Amino acid sequence: MILSDISITRPVLASVLSLLLIAFGLLAFDRLPLREYPDIDPPVVSIDTVYPGASANVVETRITQLVEDRVSGVEGIRTIESVSEDGRSRITIEFNIDRDIDGAANDVRDRVSGILDQLPVEAEPPDIQKVDSNEDVIMWLNLVSDRMTVPELTDYARRYLVDRFSVLDGVARVRVGGSQTFAMRVWIDRSALAARGFTVADVENALRAENVELPAGGVESRSRQFSVRVERAFNTPEQFSRLVIGRGDGGYLVRLADVARVERGAEEDRTFFRGNGVPMVGLGIIKQSTANTIAVADAAKAEMERLNPTLPEGMEIKQSYDTSVFVKGAIKEVYKTLGFAIALVVLVIFLFLGSVRAMLVPAVTVPVSLVATFLVLWLLGFSVNILTLLALVLAIGLVVDDAIVVLENIHRRMEQYGETRLVAAYRGTRQVGFAVVATTVVLVAVFVPIAFLEGDVGRLFSEFALTMAAAVSFSTFVALSLSSMMASKILPEGHRRASLTRGVDWLFERLRSGYGTALRFLLRHKWLLLVLYAATLIGAAQLFTALPKEYAPKEDRGAFFVLVNGPEGASYEYMKEYMDEIERRLMPYAESGEAIRVLVRTPRSFGGAQIFNSGIVIMVLNDFSQRRAAWDIMNEIRARLSDLAGVKAFPVMRQGFGARIQKPVQFVIGGGTYEELARWRDLLLEKIEADNPGLTGIDWDYKETKPQLRVEIDYDRAADLGVTVGVIGRTLETMLGSRKVTTYLDAGEEYDVILEGERDAQRTPAALDNLYVRSERSGELIPLSNLVRINEVADSRSLNRYNRVRAITIEANLDEGLALGEALEYLETQVRAHLPEQAQVDFKGQSQDFRSSSSGILFVFLLGIGVVFLVLAAQFESWIHPLVIMLTVPLAMAGALLGLWATGQSLNIYSEIGLIMLVGLAAKNGILIVEFANQLRDQGRAFQEALLEAADVRLRPIVMTGITTAAGSLPLLLSSGAGAETRTVIGTVILSGVIAATVFTLFVVPVTYDLLARHTGSPGDTRRRLERESQASRPDTR
Repeated sequence: MILSDISITRPVLASVLSLLLIAFGLLAFDRLPLREYPDIDPPVVSIDTVYPGASANVVETRITQLVEDRVSGVEGIRTIESVSEDGRSRITIEFNIDRDIDGAANDVRDRVSGILDQLPVEAEPPDIQKVDSNEDVIMWLNLVSDRMTVPELTDYARRYLVDRFSVLDGVARVRVGGSQTFAMRVWIDRSALAARGFTVADVENALRAENVELPAGGVESRSRQFSVRVERAFNTPEQFSRLVIGRGDGGYLVRLADVARVERGAEEDRTFFRGNGVPMVGLGIIKQSTANTIAVADAAKAEMERLNPTLPEGMEIKQSYDTSVFVKGAIKEVYKTLGFAIALVVLVIFLFLGSVRAMLVPAVTVPVSLVATFLVLWLLGFSVNILTLLALVLAIGLVVDDAIVVLENIHRRMEQYGETRLVAAYRGTRQVGFAVVATTVVLVAVFVPIAFLEGDVGRLFSEFALTMAAAVSFSTFVALSLSSMMASKILPEGHRRASLTRGVDWLFERLRSGYGTALRFLLRHKWLLLVLYAATLIGAAQLFTALPKEYAPKEDRGAFFVLVNGPEGASYEYMKEYMDEIERRLMPYAESGEAIRVLVRTPRSFGGAQIFNSGIVIMVLNDFSQRRAAWDIMNEIRARLSDLAGVKAFPVMRQGFGARIQKPVQFVIGGGTYEELARWRDLLLEKIEADNPGLTGIDWDYKETKPQLRVEIDYDRAADLGVTVGVIGRTLETMLGSRKVTTYLDAGEEYDVILEGERDAQRTPAALDNLYVRSERSGELIPLSNLVRINEVADSRSLNRYNRVRAITIEANLDEGLALGEALEYLETQVRAHLPEQAQVDFKGQSQDFRSSSSGILFVFLLGIGVVFLVLAAQFESWIHPLVIMLTVPLAMAGALLGLWATGQSLNIYSEIGLIMLVGLAAKNGILIVEFANQLRDQGRAFQEALLEAADVRLRPIVMTGITTAAGSLPLLLSSGAGAETRTVIGTVILSGVIAATVFTLFVVPVTYDLLARHTGSPGDTRRRLERESQASRPDTR
């Protein structure tokens, strides 16, 4: 090998090369961003259109369908999801992960601008944003004060704080939770209004006419010009009370105070936000769909530290719910695991080699390989995240393998042939150089195809795979340069071993003799191994079908949510009573120290829609060491809240992927009218109830139970009396809803003036009785009850579409023991069995991610096996040798599956990526035996003798590399704290798989080599034959 030859003869050069790798690696590490996972957040664009007063059906046909049809041709769309509610349309477009977010948003804007003239005149222009309209808050900051009310806190936050946080890099928008924005509330007394002969429209018109600020031209003298302005006369409740509506019957002026109560109140006071029982205002930071969670959270915390000293006395911004705490905790735990793994691997090497100086030769590859890998991450634009760090943890066991093989061969030559360390290093490294490069190429061949995977899984694991490939490649470089050079300089000539390792040597000698006996026995009785092999494959196939399948393992993320749903049409007072009770039941967790904060908010939705039947509790838990597992707390809370008869409350743990607060099962039925869909839904729910495999908290998004009063206008009569439909609609909107009529100024900020009927006078359907409208023909007041008829009906408050098809989504949590894959399969089976053929099935959220990842992983697995086989075939110049080596791969899989089954874990993207890794790890050991057997055959040894010697000589490096790889994965298995669940899965797969691969390789490879490769040659056969034939056919030159 040229590299090892130069390194041994030029030791300073070898040292400098490794030092340069470390220097550049550290420089790259300093510049790499830190995040939880690779950048897999898909680009999302949302289109929000407000159409005041329109029903959900009208919004769907007049706005949602139009916009969907127009934008559906934009390049790179993955899904289109829409919700049509009374007065509002929301469309969320998710693009493929490789689509540029700015380009996508611009394309959507271009398309939407082309249909603006087709939208209803009353509809507001569509609001297009580069953020998911359902995106969750990544961090809540709480604004508290012992001297201010909630409206005053809201006002301060909107004036001075929201903008400061909004301009931070990566922040999409800042939500003010529990906000009560100041407004001038005009509460109309319908009786007083009717008694004085006025209507709601008269009050509106008077406010609009009187409360104006107008430019009134200018006055110009010879040397100066003055602009003239008519200032507003109405800014306080007292001033508005004096506003004149008109003249009464007696000629006196009727003022606003005569027919209404005027106060400075809040736009909407039917909302609250409390933290540990204290009323407060929340500042919710929402990141842009492709921004880095940790960077955004750190910037927000730094801004909070800057702002706190400048706040008014008694006011403070406190940190509350923060998703980045888990991310940082998980990364810190991986760093600790990294340290433990290095220590364990070095200890294993020491026990085998028995000398500190000998131990240094392979141990030095660890820091050089790992630090140099950061350079590759930086050049490829990757980040330091949980997956790249996990790759480095798993690489620790692998990076020492090459150096161990080199060192073990040098050491063997010194003992067997009595060579000096310099000569042994020179010849020994050359002897195993091909095997070392071959194993590395095989490992890289497994990992590189993963980088070509598309979609979420591709982006997720390409960083993992390329990190691993880079670390292994650097380890080969270091093993053939720095390690071989150090062996030539520091290996002890007279090999004195530590007393502790003599026991290891004694054990190893017993193992060696036992292995030789067992191998000779199996070579004589090959059928026995073949039967065992077949039985293992059958067992593995059964284990594969028996293991539960899911997208990702459940993680304890240090905070969870309790979603509270009341009956459709429930009022704020109804929900507040229940939320107070839920808060009272959950506060003991904060008092005991298990939870740091209990945040309670109702209603759950933002955006001003007057829907009050929902609430949310955010439980921010203490450090992992100071509490029970979150799943135990969630189960306890589920039991504590199960006796609440008027609401459904269920805890949900937000997961790392697709990080919305939603249940894992998101099953979409589409393809018919909403009436058909409702019938299909009911049928499906009936079947689930009869035979439920473990779906809990089942809910759906189309509920035709919202009570409504439908107003039917007697059109002929209204026209006869000179009353238009618009007047009737606006009168009802103002009195029963609320209507923003004009604005007023206060300390430089503009606030709304809102008209609404006194709420106490409109508690029942009979509230329409004493409302009056004015006839445009006669000017007389006409009772509204003469013109309209009221019908009580129930309907759904929102109409949902998915991928441009009308759809209903059934969502559910999973019981302990039911995996996501089984749940989705069960639901699909029920649909096929009981619903008509036109019913379409689709998935959202975690369910969709699970479905899309399954097919991708299988493709990569088969590609990995195929590529490794072809690479080995090219290296060994044979189709038989790679087959012999690859036969151990299924056995390694069997070991890994057995490990998962024994520990009660599932098949998910982490365990599947571990299985792909095992393809390379299993093949690696087989290469050592086959390659050395070929070398010995080339030297003229008999086939059987060469095979037995190769197995015997390679036993020690195979066992050592197997144990170091297993030792590297052991800390993953034993880790705790943030993210332990994912590390345990991948640790289990690697540990059990490597142990199985190591044991099976030692027997399966020699036996199958004996069975299949007896008549094969070595890579140099054709070249030697060419030389012989060239020699024989050379013309006689004498």
